[in-house]
Amino acid sequence: MSKHLSMDVRVPIEEGNPAIRRIESLCIKCGQCRDVCQKQISVGHHYDLLKTGDTAICIHCGQCANVCPTGAITEIQDWMQVQSVIQDSSKTVIAITSPSVRVSLGEEFGMQPGSYVEKQMVGSLRALGFDYVFDTTFAADLTIMEEASELIERIQTKQPLPQFTSCCPAWVKFAETYYPELLPNISTSKSPISMFAPTVKTWFAEKESLDADDIYVVAITPCTAKKFEIMREELSDAANYLDRKPGQDCDRVVTTRELASWMRACNLDLESVEESDYDSLMPRGSGAGIIFGNTGGVMEAAIRSAYYFLTKKQPQEDLLQLQAVRGLEGVKTAELTIQELPLKVAVVHGTDHARKFLHHIKESGEHFDFVEVMTCPGGCISGGGQTKHIGEDMDTVRKARIQSLYDKDSTITLRNSHDNPHIQQVYEEFYGKPLSDLAEALLHTNYEARNDLQEDPSRYEAMYQADAPVQEPVKEQAADVRYRCTICGYIYEGDITKESDDYKCPICTVPKDMFEKVEDASAQEPVKEQAADVRYRCTICGYIYEGDIAKESDDYKCPICTVPKDMFEKV
Repeated sequence: MSKHLSMDVRVPIEEGNPAIRRIESLCIKCGQCRDVCQKQISVGHHYDLLKTGDTAICIHCGQCANVCPTGAITEIQDWMQVQSVIQDSSKTVIAITSPSVRVSLGEEFGMQPGSYVEKQMVGSLRALGFDYVFDTTFAADLTIMEEASELIERIQTKQPLPQFTSCCPAWVKFAETYYPELLPNISTSKSPISMFAPTVKTWFAEKESLDADDIYVVAITPCTAKKFEIMREELSDAANYLDRKPGQDCDRVVTTRELASWMRACNLDLESVEESDYDSLMPRGSGAGIIFGNTGGVMEAAIRSAYYFLTKKQPQEDLLQLQAVRGLEGVKTAELTIQELPLKVAVVHGTDHARKFLHHIKESGEHFDFVEVMTCPGGCISGGGQTKHIGEDMDTVRKARIQSLYDKDSTITLRNSHDNPHIQQVYEEFYGKPLSDLAEALLHTNYEARNDLQEDPSRYEAMYQADAPVQEPVKEQAADVRYRCTICGYIYEGDITKESDDYKCPICTVPKDMFEKVEDASAQEPVKEQAADVRYRCTICGYIYEGDIAKESDDYKCPICTVPKDMFEKV
């Protein structure tokens, strides 16, 4: 008997998912979450709940949230916790911002897709109370220094090829789950966020005479999977280096949508906020770091620096605009030669395309040296925490965001990661050189096989040969007894009275006495009640208030995200 309901139209989501959640009261069972998980992400129909102990497999990409028309699926809201930490004067709270956020945040405030709002974004973060604001493109350059060096070393020492990129945490978990045999091929270089955080808590902390234990790093990202990534046990290298108690390198992740919600809750308007620049010690990255947000961007950035490392010459224009790896085709390939060294590369976005590509190279034996994989369509610019455009042509939106990042790259003087003077400084003063012992300790990582699916993976390979549909999990009958949370609509399967007194709703955390028994327990779906004559929706999290919220006291707060009642709108 599965605890997951409506599997014929919904993607299952575990209660403890660190990246996304479902608000049951908002779900209209439209089937869009299930479709995107199956057709673009290639996870939803590639396992059987009967063989995973009824545990849903999720790579945390958040594409289900991006297509959810009602906001029933949304990212875990972390901004309120960050806000409370900012109010603690003993903490130094640092924001690091990914390139894709600056080309989508404006859309939350009515601007055109792709509007480049870097200075307004930085100004908003300062207004929210951050002590420092840094550009994650700085760490993207750091990633390229390590990853390009690693690629050259692999080729020269005959290590496993192709080298796969590791910047996308959803792709990494996808590989860990379905292709653990490829883990030796995945670059050990961390993602930019996971390089930046330990650098902040070691090198930066020492330069600024700060205690690393008092530093709180918040990544502002387009990506819901980063919420999972920062919780990986192996990403606590700063604490290990400093011989401190175990702790995450990066403390919290706030998505683009969360940042917009936070700004609205604080009555900040992006167009009127005072503009600001990044802090000076690690002010920005190169153009190569900026295009990390696009599919093909990591590949292009790495090729620029690999060319320099091998030839000691700056890359020419054809490498500064490597057209063969640009665009929205699911799989793009290119062949180039660097100082008589032939390189065959591929760029893949969408893990369904990745699955087909991996099947192809396995069956054909076609050789590649370097492969970039991003889970989200178009790359990070379409991450699971980006601004949603329900009912619009998303490729048009993606192209606008992509072009905005390329335009910025083409108009700045600093185009290459290896030319960034701030990167050169951090190597001279701290890391020494790429792939040094210290760089390996703080900037590289390892991966974990998660292939406990208890089934034959060849079942799925056959699908790409014959396009045969995969058998769906057996639909289970609902439990005999069910209880519904009266606040958020979460359904508890079984007798909740047997839970301990400290049991709380996994969605909105209210105690068990806020649950009511669902009388028609034999039905597959919860009984739908008649809507009240008046309803209000929270503009931040989507919670529905049944009745006239104006009659509530002035200190009423949303039970989900705690914003005041004036943040509700009449439905």
